[in-house]
Amino acid sequence: MGDQRNQVIKGSPSQYVKLNVGGFLYYTTIRTLTKADCMLRAMFSGKLEVLTDSEGWVLIDRCGLHFGTILNFLRDGSVSLPETSKSLAELLAEAKYYCIEELAESCERALEIKKKEIQPICRVPLITSSSEENYLITSSTKPAIKLLINRHNNKYSYTTTSDDNLLKNIELFDKLSLRFSGRILFIKDVIGSSEICCWSFYGNGKRVAEVCCTSIVYSTDKKHTKVEFPEARIYEETLHTLLYENRQNPDAELLQATSTMRPGAISYTSDEEDASGLARLRSNKQNNMASKVE
Repeated sequence: MGDQRNQVIKGSPSQYVKLNVGGFLYYTTIRTLTKADCMLRAMFSGKLEVLTDSEGWVLIDRCGLHFGTILNFLRDGSVSLPETSKSLAELLAEAKYYCIEELAESCERALEIKKKEIQPICRVPLITSSSEENYLITSSTKPAIKLLINRHNNKYSYTTTSDDNLLKNIELFDKLSLRFSGRILFIKDVIGSSEICCWSFYGNGKRVAEVCCTSIVYSTDKKHTKVEFPEARIYEETLHTLLYENRQNPDAELLQATSTMRPGAISYTSDEEDASGLARLRSNKQNNMASKVE
């Protein structure tokens, strides 16, 4: 950076100075820096020496991320505070370092309010349009699970167990969203297509599987709508969706061992097929390890 030296800075209030605060560059007047009774006034009123480089930048060895907020507070006497507790704590540390008591007190009050706020364990967006659904799924870094639930789409009467199974699907969705909210984006659709109850699973922004829970059954005199609760299939697809975390394609051998692909969904293999697939995966892994040792 060139030669550095300590010097005393004292000039007219309208004089501009250049500040390099932890790599963040600022340009302001001595009037602003000496407005409040704080460390910056001592630094730029000639009471303390400051470190400068060969280009005249005043070097301050602090994080400069929130220094712009500090300058705005000095200019106006008030400032909009950050929304997150983390940013508030960072600004509080800088305000204390520069001895700006009023700003530090404002940050402390805001942090106390934050501590009393109830933070939700997870958030489940309720979509209102297909474009909104597409935006949420494609912009998320997580895989996604959508439950379409719309009891009023039915054209016929429900079977006796349908209402109970409908509630079971909703309850399972709520349980999964609480358990995996940090790893999967959960979406609820209540205005969707003609479907009544349908699960959709997404990886890398594309639908990789679907579990439809409704079917039409026939009695002697009329048709009925039947809602099912395929709990095991839903769990299986949820675990499969976790393979798409961090926008990386899942391991091809793992996919082959756990399922056989069919268009738009995952087909379900028998126990014997699952066992043979897992055995094949273990064998391949062992062969790879043996080759590395050689």
